Amino acid sequence: MAEKRDYYEVLGLQKGASEDEIKKAYRKLAKQYHPDLNPDNPEAEAKFKEINEANDVLSDPQKRAKYDQFGHAGVDPSYGGGAGGFGGGFGGFGGFSSDGIDLGDIFDSIFGSGMGGSRRANPNAPRKGSDISINLDISFMEACKGIEHEVEITRAQTCESCQGSGAKKGTSAKTCPECHGSGQVRIQQRSMLGMMTTTRTCSKCGGKGKIIETPCPDCSGGRVQRRKKVVIKVPAGVDDGQILLVQGQGNAGVNGGPSGDLNVHITVRKDKLFERRGFDVWCEIPITYAQAVLGDTVTVPTIDGNVEYTVPEGTQPGTVFRLKGKGIKRLQREGRGDQMVKVSIEVPRKLSKKQKEALQAFERELTPSNYEKRSGFFDKLKQFGEDIKKNFQ
Repeated sequence: MAEKRDYYEVLGLQKGASEDEIKKAYRKLAKQYHPDLNPDNPEAEAKFKEINEANDVLSDPQKRAKYDQFGHAGVDPSYGGGAGGFGGGFGGFGGFSSDGIDLGDIFDSIFGSGMGGSRRANPNAPRKGSDISINLDISFMEACKGIEHEVEITRAQTCESCQGSGAKKGTSAKTCPECHGSGQVRIQQRSMLGMMTTTRTCSKCGGKGKIIETPCPDCSGGRVQRRKKVVIKVPAGVDDGQILLVQGQGNAGVNGGPSGDLNVHITVRKDKLFERRGFDVWCEIPITYAQAVLGDTVTVPTIDGNVEYTVPEGTQPGTVFRLKGKGIKRLQREGRGDQMVKVSIEVPRKLSKKQKEALQAFERELTPSNYEKRSGFFDKLKQFGEDIKKNFQ
């Protein structure tokens, strides 16, 4: 069996990380390695599975406590051994006595699962609803400026008829007579160690602790699927691939627990004029040969509108000018990036005879001193020829 990586290492966290840190790290990595978003990455699926496995353990307080105490053996009975091996606390025995008694259950009843001694969750305790994820496609300018966008989602909501109880209006759920509301029953069994007590999920209520004799005809278990319009406030400066969290707009909680959250995955469409690099905006503008030689005032587009910019005399191809503070707003802090303007010089085509003659006359008026790069190049070329001649004499 391949050695598993430490779950904290998988999520890029230190031991003792808070629940919020675990949640944020998981969301970031799950988005980064989701197989649907990485069709060309053959390792994405395995990474995604590893990330989910780590989150499943570290986001559960009971599993995390076992993992912190015993490592992988505390949460994975098959880790470190085969059948009958010590894989996950005493629950890893996984064998049966000559009486057919499950030894794992026996040791769990004595020491608690994985020797942690942790109690099982109350089936009637309030539980937070699950999160919902959607994709939101916005334009480049919407990402720069921010926007409020209305979306329609489908989510589980508390049933209006039974108020989430799952029982028909006018009736109520009753405490299970078998488990008395705990969701589990204790069973005494004879084993090679004597009479032992084990715990099982109550078969009468399915572990819920309650029995609904007359179910609500309008829902399934106290929740119904409903379409809802939600306004997403996209902040100025949001980038492609980021996730916005809208709290409380996920699926309804159980037993009066809070609703989950809505995760909005942002996709920013490419723009025809601008390109984003960090918080800077880049664009390229073409100018004529004459404008480059003589200098000129040109119109430059920015995300705030057009501005006038003076191109200096003798501007070379590929020159980049900076417009301070004309870039994208920095998220959660003051200030904006800059706009970088790259100049390209367009060479004219389809010249008339008169235009060619004028250009040739102009060229004859120029001297080597007008061309810094050409003069330097020909000096190097001359030196190169002399070196070749010297080496082969």
